[in-house]
Amino acid sequence: MTENSENKVIAVVGPTASGKSLFAVDLAEKIGGEIISADSRLVYKGLDIGTAKPTLEERKGIPHYMIDIVEPFCDYSAGLYAYEAEKHIKSILSRGKIPIVTGGTGLYINILLMNYNLPLVKPDYTLREELRKKNDLYEILVELDRETAKSINKNDKNKLIRAIEIVKATQKPIVRSKIPPKYKVEWIGLNFPREILYERINTRVDKMMENGLLDETKLLLKNYGRINNLLYTIGYQEMIQYLDGLLTLDEAVDKLKQNTRRYAKRQLTWFRKNSEIRWNIYPEKLKK
Repeated sequence: MTENSENKVIAVVGPTASGKSLFAVDLAEKIGGEIISADSRLVYKGLDIGTAKPTLEERKGIPHYMIDIVEPFCDYSAGLYAYEAEKHIKSILSRGKIPIVTGGTGLYINILLMNYNLPLVKPDYTLREELRKKNDLYEILVELDRETAKSINKNDKNKLIRAIEIVKATQKPIVRSKIPPKYKVEWIGLNFPREILYERINTRVDKMMENGLLDETKLLLKNYGRINNLLYTIGYQEMIQYLDGLLTLDEAVDKLKQNTRRYAKRQLTWFRKNSEIRWNIYPEKLKK
C-alpha cells in the first residue's frame, strides 16, 4: 500500500462464507478505505438474512455503498450496477480514500473493474414473461449464442433470460469487449480448503435459520408476493418450497446448504480465471 493510491482500487473476492465482508471492513479501518458491495442480491432492500447482508454493527461505521438501493421487485442489471458503482469509486477517490470493492458476483466485478463494455439493452418485459414459461432456456440460448451460454449456469433462469433478451434485441451474439482499465486494481482472493469452506457454509445457513430466515421469507412474500427475486434466490427459494409443502423444513435447510455449496464452487471457477488475484491474504482470525 506504499505506492501512489491515485486511481487505486482494491478488490476483495471469493466464494460465499469466505470472510470477505469482515476482511474488507478490517482493511478499510487500516488504510482509510470505503466499501462498495459487489453482490447482485445485496442491492435489494429487505433481503437481509437470506443474503447474509452485513449488519450495521458488522460494518463498524465504515461507509458501504450499493446495498439496499432498490426494492425487491425491481430488475437490476450488471450494466446498471457498474454505472452506479463507478460513481461511488470516483467520489471515494476524490476524497482521498481508497475504494474497496468486495463481493462474490463475478460478472458485476468484471464489468466494473476490468472495464468490459456490455451492450445497453432496455428490459423487454413482454419477452421476459414469455421466456419465464419455458423450461428450455439454456437450449434456446445455446442456439442463439453458444459462447455466452457456456458462461451461465443452466439453472440460473434470470441470467439466461437476460442473455436471450440482449441477443434478440441486438440480433447478434453478446460481445463483452474489453477496453483499457480506468483503475489500478489490487486483487485479493479469500478461500479455504473445501472441507472448511463447506463447514463455514453449513454454519452460516444454521445461523440464518436461527436469525429468522423463514420469518423473513414469509414477510417478503406478504409484502411483495411471489416475485422472481425471491423465487430464484438461494435461501428464499428453499424456504418457499417448504411453505409450499414440497419439502420438510429439514429438507429445505439441507437443500439450502447444498445449493450454497454449489454456488460457492461456481464462484471459485469464475474467480480462478483471473490470474491477477492473490489468494489467501487474510488475517489469522479468519482462518478459525
